[in-house]
Amino acid sequence: MHPGVFAALTPDKPAVVMSDTGETLTYAALEERSVRLANALRDAGLGRGDVLAVLAENLLETYVFYWAAMRSGLYLTAINHHLTGPEVAYIVNDAQVGALIASAGFADTATAVAAECPAVRLRLAVGGPIPGYDDYDAALSAASPTPPQDQPRGTDFLYSSGTTGRPKGVKPALPEASIDTHVNMLRMLFGAAYGFDADTVYLSPAPLYHAAPLRFGGMIHEVGATVVVMPRFDAAQALTAIEKYRVTHSQWVPTMFVRMLKLADEQRRSHDLSSHRIAIHAAAPCPAEVKHAMIDWWGPILCEYYSSTEAIGVTMIDSAEWLAKPGSVGRSVLGAIHICDDDGRELPVGESGVVYFEREVFPFAYHNNPEKTRGAQHPEHPNWGTTGDIGYLDDDGALYLVDRKDFMIISGGVNIYPQEIEDALALHPDVHDVAVFGVPHPEMGEQVKAVVQAAPGSRPEASALADYLRERVAGYKIPRVIEFIDEMPRTPTGKLLKRTLMG
Repeated sequence: MHPGVFAALTPDKPAVVMSDTGETLTYAALEERSVRLANALRDAGLGRGDVLAVLAENLLETYVFYWAAMRSGLYLTAINHHLTGPEVAYIVNDAQVGALIASAGFADTATAVAAECPAVRLRLAVGGPIPGYDDYDAALSAASPTPPQDQPRGTDFLYSSGTTGRPKGVKPALPEASIDTHVNMLRMLFGAAYGFDADTVYLSPAPLYHAAPLRFGGMIHEVGATVVVMPRFDAAQALTAIEKYRVTHSQWVPTMFVRMLKLADEQRRSHDLSSHRIAIHAAAPCPAEVKHAMIDWWGPILCEYYSSTEAIGVTMIDSAEWLAKPGSVGRSVLGAIHICDDDGRELPVGESGVVYFEREVFPFAYHNNPEKTRGAQHPEHPNWGTTGDIGYLDDDGALYLVDRKDFMIISGGVNIYPQEIEDALALHPDVHDVAVFGVPHPEMGEQVKAVVQAAPGSRPEASALADYLRERVAGYKIPRVIEFIDEMPRTPTGKLLKRTLMG
């Protein structure tokens, strides 16, 4: 279903709530405003297959943009607002954006983009004026509130965060359906697993330009439920939001768990979290110690899935299964898993290799990058796809992730996976954040280096951290160099920009 259905059934029900202010967008308002925006886009000449891009912080209006695209057969490209003007302009030009909505909070960036992207047909400013942009509210007021007769379903067209170079556009095929008849396969999959229904109150603490927060909010609206959006993640405020809005479901990345676990015990225990039934997490491997600590605190409500922006495949695991198989990301629920060596040969159970998911049809293409698309496909089975993760299967078909292929260290001919070392250090009381990678070594080829951001008020010694690690990992995995920095480069979604540290 879609918001129009619930605008008729429950017009005054909150569709979106901002956690900090309580500002609310009802289903009636979401329907009317998304229809008006859809008509404004159509009046500007945009049609099925064109691209609407958004450059904004987490806004109440974000899902107006989203549903306007979904009911217009458009691609929606939500852009990381931390990028510079030239980086945003690259995405706008690469995606051949037809309309751009920008927040006044990023007026300088938006102005620079307007100068570099003359092919954009419609530019709208939300939240205040931007030179070269029309006023968003005025455009909606002038547009028709009547839904167009033809409403083909759109989809998202998102760009990676560019940790290994230029951002890559992940462009799936458009659905061959209308907004009224489209069946969202991912919503059916996740909705059934996590029990999304009209009574769900879903907390979204991450940036909405990221795939999972954006898509899951859309899934919640397809069942007529409420999305509570945090303007940005804050550990203490997240707990306040769960209590205040009686949140039933939420989604996190492991970095957020670490931040919440490092709150003072009194602060952690002072909130009523009894409404909280499902805490979903994904996006990055979760250290086993962190997950055990979260289950001890919140109870067995943690549910993990492994997927990607590309949506090549999905695995799932709940708390009970994970406690029986610590470290696993579960069994496949979308796409059979194959573990292969660098030449594409399938490996036996227990051996680590590249993780591929088998689908009937390869589900996406990297926009304007056929070579990158081919690189994501198995050399002999083009319907097997990978994002470059390394992992292995156990006898029950449960997947264990080891690390990214790009970050594997080879020292003296031995493979070392940085994730294991990072996980071991993550909960050290003097460590706020950590990254591990390989650096050149004249004899060994590579040696292990760790970069550490110390916890506030702490001044750990490199030797003490090395001693701590010796109790947890093999001696050859101990970093030979440990460097301290003031702040670790991470995206707001928690993704570590390791290439920035590696130079």
